[in-house]
Amino acid sequence: MENKYKYFKRDISWLSFNYRVLLEALDERLPLYERINFISIYSSNLEEFYKIRVADHKAVASGATESDEESVQSARELVEEINREVNRQLDDRVRIYEQKILPALQKNHVIFYQDSHVEPFHQQFIKDFFKEEIFPYLQPVPVSKDKIVSFLRDNRLYLAIRLYPKEEGKEGEEGEAIEGIESPILESSRPPLYFVMKQPYAKVPRFIELPCHEKNHYLMFVEDIIKANLNLIFPGYDVESCYSIKISRDADILIDDTASSADLVAQLKKKVKKRKIGDVCRFVYDRAMPHDFLDFLVDAFHIHRDELVPGDKHLNLEDLRHLPNPSKSLHSPEKPKPMKLTILDEKESIFNYVARKDLLLYYPYHSFEHFIHFLYEAVHNPETREIMVTQYRVAENSAVINTLIAAAQNGKKVTVFVELKARFDEENNLATAEMMQAAGIKIIYSIPGLKVHAKVALIRRRGLNGEKIPSYAYISTGNFNEKTATLYADCGLFTCRKEIVNDLYNLFRTLQGKEDPKFTTLLVARFNLIPELNRLIDREIALADQGKPARIILKMNALQDPAMIDRLYEASEHGVQTDLIIRGICCLIPDQPYSRNIRITRIVDSFLEHARIWYFGNGGNPKVFMGSPDWMRRNLYRRIEAITPVLDPDLRNSLIEMLTIQLADNQKACRVDAKLQNIFKKRTPGTPAIRAQYTLYNRLCSNNTQHPQRPTSHVPQ
Repeated sequence: MENKYKYFKRDISWLSFNYRVLLEALDERLPLYERINFISIYSSNLEEFYKIRVADHKAVASGATESDEESVQSARELVEEINREVNRQLDDRVRIYEQKILPALQKNHVIFYQDSHVEPFHQQFIKDFFKEEIFPYLQPVPVSKDKIVSFLRDNRLYLAIRLYPKEEGKEGEEGEAIEGIESPILESSRPPLYFVMKQPYAKVPRFIELPCHEKNHYLMFVEDIIKANLNLIFPGYDVESCYSIKISRDADILIDDTASSADLVAQLKKKVKKRKIGDVCRFVYDRAMPHDFLDFLVDAFHIHRDELVPGDKHLNLEDLRHLPNPSKSLHSPEKPKPMKLTILDEKESIFNYVARKDLLLYYPYHSFEHFIHFLYEAVHNPETREIMVTQYRVAENSAVINTLIAAAQNGKKVTVFVELKARFDEENNLATAEMMQAAGIKIIYSIPGLKVHAKVALIRRRGLNGEKIPSYAYISTGNFNEKTATLYADCGLFTCRKEIVNDLYNLFRTLQGKEDPKFTTLLVARFNLIPELNRLIDREIALADQGKPARIILKMNALQDPAMIDRLYEASEHGVQTDLIIRGICCLIPDQPYSRNIRITRIVDSFLEHARIWYFGNGGNPKVFMGSPDWMRRNLYRRIEAITPVLDPDLRNSLIEMLTIQLADNQKACRVDAKLQNIFKKRTPGTPAIRAQYTLYNRLCSNNTQHPQRPTSHVPQ
């Protein structure tokens, strides 16, 4: 029987989210360089998307790998659909960049040259800079269909050049090409020659600041400086044209997930080095390139037609995050700075505070230093028996890792579970694991067939005379990473409640393969999570059937699992009012007969919304949960995830207040409709402007000064 419920395609939904990121570049209320940074984020997101998701689909489409989720034909059709949507978005990105960003820069006296044309007062500087700073690092490589061509490195920019030998007696002067290089070569008798040339990567910055002139500052892409001086590289030739190209390569690592820890480490050390030489998943080229020029490159580099993705004149716009800001008037106002809680001043021990009352931190509004101080207390507390932590993604030169090493050196037993399979962090995780192991820390590596995505820490204590004293648990929605803790909006809960501490200890024993655990309070994926979610949803359905208020609010990064989406559709059909605050992928389709009581909100702002908070009305006695998983198949069935109920009524109300603020956002919130469009929520006349991230920050500041951790709130209706 055919399922009456329908779902958005995961990757098309993700593209809708990334397009929402791009739309931030249109918001003229934002500082200009923040708008530019959103173009960079959009481009960087898209690069990773092609390396992982599109590469996977292409492998299925080519028959190289098999999938239970899609056929060869459906994979081909999906890649075509993805490319169509990306091309549509690229048109908008070009329009936003050229028609909105560049004029805004110029209005602020920053002239950003976009082609080889340079004002006369800069021409000599350009030529001198090229000769002295760029030319020594250039190496043109000839390209021929009949010979082995050079290897194009992943995500590096190259210039593809077509030129002709000069006719005798028609040698030009050195500087003639400064005004442009794309003059047509009319003679067809001279066979063209082709070259590729990698742009300098480490030796020369992507953006060059030119001398100021009058009130204006000037910037230029390094490739445009190269293009303006090609005649110096190819004396004796007429350069007909030059275009940017780049290759994106498959960055996924296929490993034997059933291997032992030692074998897994050996596999990763070997295979992570091959990431840069993976199969081509897209060939991006300047869309202005003539068809015959493109055809030559396709044949020479053995590019498949379905790998072609047209781009703009300037590729790799993720580099815009490094765009110099020469005008003092364009410095962005400071974002909210992480605050330290007044209840945790230098005289207050976190251990002592949490022994009396649970503590909830909101990052990046609260300082991550509180967590570092929590570990530091454990290091120097004589009653600490053991520190247990999961590691998924940590910062380089991590303060967390350094503190754990200090604990081991101070004679404490330290156990760290290291997830080696955290994509793009494999090398860093392996290096930090080996460093910790050398310091005497017990390292537990990845579980075969599973990823451990839980973000938890446990401080086990016992009195000096053997008496039982409180141990401490920490459950977070984000990684133990002090760098991302200033960029990602997450929550972390400290508690010494015995039921949570005992469950967390059982979880760590499970990670060590020591027992089949029983969890009484924590919800743990692959154990008791799905049954409890079904029970909570059933409770709301029963309330709705009785004509009572029934309410669900789910804040997550992604919602993709069809089984759980079906449960939400079912609840909607019974009248359960459901709000989804989903930042990224959302495969649930709103505005259908079976989803008429479901609304989807997407918030994109200064910080990356990363927290997972779940609210169930429960007949007026709400249940609120926080933890690490999204509702995706991988999180619910193929990972170890940990979620805790928030049992302290003050902290529970605090999280309810946060959800209320986010649902009321009328500045940065969008409603996602049945066509995956991002429909901005309108501010109702007479109502205050609510920008959720900044409203929450201001509320937390007020609570920190007046009534720390005791906000008033109401159950959102």
